[in-house]
Amino acid sequence: MQALLKVAKANQFAVPAFNICSYDMLKAIMEETERLKAPVILEIHPDEIAYLNNEFINSVKAYAQTSKVPVVVHLDHGKTIADVLRAIQNGYTSVMIDASLQSFSENLKITKEVVSLAHAVNVSVEAELGTIGNNGSAEGGEANIVYTDPDLAQRFVEETNIDTLAIAIGTAHGLYPKNKTPKLNIELLKELNQKLTIPFVLHGGSGNPDKEISEAVQYGVAKVNLSSDLKSVFFDALREFLTENSKVYEPNMIYSHANKKVQEVVRHKMAILNAIGKAKCY
Repeated sequence: MQALLKVAKANQFAVPAFNICSYDMLKAIMEETERLKAPVILEIHPDEIAYLNNEFINSVKAYAQTSKVPVVVHLDHGKTIADVLRAIQNGYTSVMIDASLQSFSENLKITKEVVSLAHAVNVSVEAELGTIGNNGSAEGGEANIVYTDPDLAQRFVEETNIDTLAIAIGTAHGLYPKNKTPKLNIELLKELNQKLTIPFVLHGGSGNPDKEISEAVQYGVAKVNLSSDLKSVFFDALREFLTENSKVYEPNMIYSHANKKVQEVVRHKMAILNAIGKAKCY
């Protein structure tokens, strides 16, 4: 992750981090990513790997190791040391420890421990300071967003030696209700970018306006997490297809429709993050 995002930040693009919850979603994302000649982050939440089992990671690593584009396999929102150790043992190249709901001192302590463990085996570390909102996602968050404090962020990065920081500037996990309009605090992002040199991560990037996300890339955001946008179209497409084709039982016929919908989202997100064709930068 450290190497991937250093290049992205220097060239003013962001790498999308897509949560994968099935082999079909993995397949759809990788096929489209390679067509677009773009780098990609494949991330898996502890709840997702609890369902998929460790064996699923062999498929993820096989795609990553044979791909013609840069690929990072990343733990999304690890809450415990056990989550982090499981990911490292499974061969992830990057982990996130999310102790953002703890006190600052406890977040600092836990994150420093994870950095010590992960860096010893050349695994990058992402941490979070401030709180992301939550629109009903399993990834968690808080009802009220606590923005990342620039001075605390500077101290946090210096004392933990993390590789990238997930910042709270107005996003929320999950899909936004129709009556709620998300808005990023770009001025806060600019201040954070002046104080810190490491790349930033934007969580809850599914529902924000494209223009805001593209602007954030100009001020240090080099990784944008995307989950709900992909899962919603994937499962909506499955429901639609099965309702209209109740007698079809072959997986290659059923899932191909949903996979194409996922690939449309991948194309769109790669475009707004300025990532298309950027594999050549590595």
